[in-house]
Amino acid sequence: MTGHPAPEPDLGVLAARVLLSVQRELFTTLAEQGFDDIHPRTGAVLAHLCADGIRASELARASGQHKQVIGTLIDDLERMGYVERKPDPADRRAKLIYPTERGLLQMEAAASIMRAIEERHAAALGAQEYAAFKAALHRVAELQRETQRNSQGSGTSTGQPSDPM
Repeated sequence: MTGHPAPEPDLGVLAARVLLSVQRELFTTLAEQGFDDIHPRTGAVLAHLCADGIRASELARASGQHKQVIGTLIDDLERMGYVERKPDPADRRAKLIYPTERGLLQMEAAASIMRAIEERHAAALGAQEYAAFKAALHRVAELQRETQRNSQGSGTSTGQPSDPM
């Protein structure tokens, strides 16, 4: 013990604490509801999936993950019965990723769990403070994406994905 006060956690530490805690609660509750075969890493696909279908390249862009990672996750989710690939009506050479019936049930369950988590925090902080927190967090995330895009354009990329969520 040095007698120095512990430094305040930085943005990365705080963001990681929130992410990991929310993921733990979400996936634990999903498992209790019968979705015990999915894991937080599949969130890169599941969080951005839509009932009307989406291209894998759009999933990669939305999640900040590499296309190869998304492709592997789609393969896993397809084997587990959560998604299916179908031809894109706008371009028959391309495929769209659609949730299956089980995938739609998981999406509904996850949305309900996330609503409950957010409502709990809004009640604890007050609706106005929670809304301001989310707006500020959204802006910080956008600033980080802009910084990442700019550094990639100038050739100084860190090699890290721009958005882990």
